[in-house]
Amino acid sequence: MTEHPLLKTLAIAAFLLLALAGCSALGAFNAVVPHDGGVRLVAHDVAYGPDPRQTLDIYAPSGGARDARIVVFVYGGSWNSGSKEDYSFAARAFASRGFVTAVFDYRLVPQVRYPAFVEDSAAAVAFIYRHARAYGGDPGRLYLVGHSAGAYNAMMVALAPRFLAEQGLSNSVVKAAAGLSGPYDFLPLDVDATRQAFGGVSDLKSTQPLNQVAKGRFAPPVLLATGDADDLVYPRNTVALASRLRSTGHQVEERHYPGVDHKGTLLSISRPLRGQAPVLEDIIAFFDAH
Repeated sequence: MTEHPLLKTLAIAAFLLLALAGCSALGAFNAVVPHDGGVRLVAHDVAYGPDPRQTLDIYAPSGGARDARIVVFVYGGSWNSGSKEDYSFAARAFASRGFVTAVFDYRLVPQVRYPAFVEDSAAAVAFIYRHARAYGGDPGRLYLVGHSAGAYNAMMVALAPRFLAEQGLSNSVVKAAAGLSGPYDFLPLDVDATRQAFGGVSDLKSTQPLNQVAKGRFAPPVLLATGDADDLVYPRNTVALASRLRSTGHQVEERHYPGVDHKGTLLSISRPLRGQAPVLEDIIAFFDAH
């Protein structure tokens, strides 16, 4: 569908604002960008835990859903910022393709440190898994998508059995997972965001998704994507995790998008910016195959 030129111009202006101001401007982008149609918000601020941050929103095709596939979207923000309302453009993109889609808030630094934000991610996944049919979803077809720090959370839920085990589930409930521009191998802690989120952890190696992969240990099929122009979370993270998965006999696909930066892998999910990289199509094709 061709976008109205003014809407596309506004979306690109918001994109440039993001580039200048950082992810704090994502709310402005989300407010301006034209969203996919044929979608409705079917649940808002549903509690999946006792903390005020532990709430989620659910989007579904406006015609109704029955036994639909499920996407749980995990946003980033250096584990210290983010709001689910700012990512409705991404949730609506997946819902417009027939997925029941959940996006959730989780506890952030400095309120918490690792592993709390991963535990919240697992709790949200468990809630969606157990309540999927109330929203028209099929719990047997649940997929994870995460960007940046959210990709880290998603990969830890998918690859480290302990987090869903704490929720009384196996990580085999995740049928496939997609990580966009995620940090998967970032030791030593050499930037403020990782020091604040992971400082004080006694076994730092266990915090790395790369180290959760082992031959003979279950891992769902994984799609790892990054932009070659990412200078925030370097593409070597994607290369390293993909290599580890591949060498241990697990299913993995790797995508590198020329000229795309860190935010670009997320923003190209939006309607007017999809021409920058086929991120949405690649994720859906991967889920179709699994």
